[in-house]
Amino acid sequence: MNIVPSTPAPAPLPVLQADCANCFALCCVALPFAKSTDFAVNKPAGTPCKNLQQDFRCGIHTRLRDKGFQGCTVFDCFGAGQQVSQVTFGGQDWRTHPDTARLMYDAFPVMRQLHELLFYVSEALTLPAAAPVHPELRRALTETTEWTHADADTLTTLNVDALRQQINTLLLKASELVRAKAPGRTKNHRGADLIAARLSGADLRGANLRGAYLIAADLTRADLRTADLIGADLRDTNLRGADLRDALFLTQFQLNAAQGDPATHIPPSLTRPTHWT
Repeated sequence: MNIVPSTPAPAPLPVLQADCANCFALCCVALPFAKSTDFAVNKPAGTPCKNLQQDFRCGIHTRLRDKGFQGCTVFDCFGAGQQVSQVTFGGQDWRTHPDTARLMYDAFPVMRQLHELLFYVSEALTLPAAAPVHPELRRALTETTEWTHADADTLTTLNVDALRQQINTLLLKASELVRAKAPGRTKNHRGADLIAARLSGADLRGANLRGAYLIAADLTRADLRTADLIGADLRDTNLRGADLRDALFLTQFQLNAAQGDPATHIPPSLTRPTHWT
């Protein structure tokens, strides 16, 4: 009797939402930040933030904006923190195992990019109009997920830029298929400088806003349904009354960076920021 080798089970898709209780505060240690409107102080990479407590919790978590750390409120690791802490390093933290610290800090930003890509690919797979590229997206999902389960030494050898370019091509195809169904002639503002732009009430359905600079732009009551918002900078963007239902690739940290109100329509998968009035 011939015995057919079993196919290895696919690696489980990691959780793509931050779980700070199971992370060793990697965003507060591994990453640098510069004194600015987003951060009250300078901090080099690999140095714990002055607000970090011994239990890996932030001492001013409920007062970050008041204390000048707005940048912390708009950062999202997409669950990479707990993946590195609990999976890659098996629960060994950098305080009690200082020999792991440098490799852990190097692995974290790589993992963060992998989780961000998984977030976008997972969303693209929910879009019926993008069905023609779903087979390629599923392969990308499997391959990227496997990388998230690699050991730290292997993980840090990954050419993330090449992987991002490969996946971004698929995401752009998915975006074009969805946006092609938007009514009228869609607008292309990819990478555009729209800082402080006056776009109140604008019909931006199906618009390409990838990487657009919308800092402090007025988008009150704008219609952004099926607009592609990958990489769009929404810091202090006025989204009061805007319609973001079905906006493509919108993330929680983009919403956290913007200004909105109870009349702002957001996708059901995201949470209305507490600072919106």
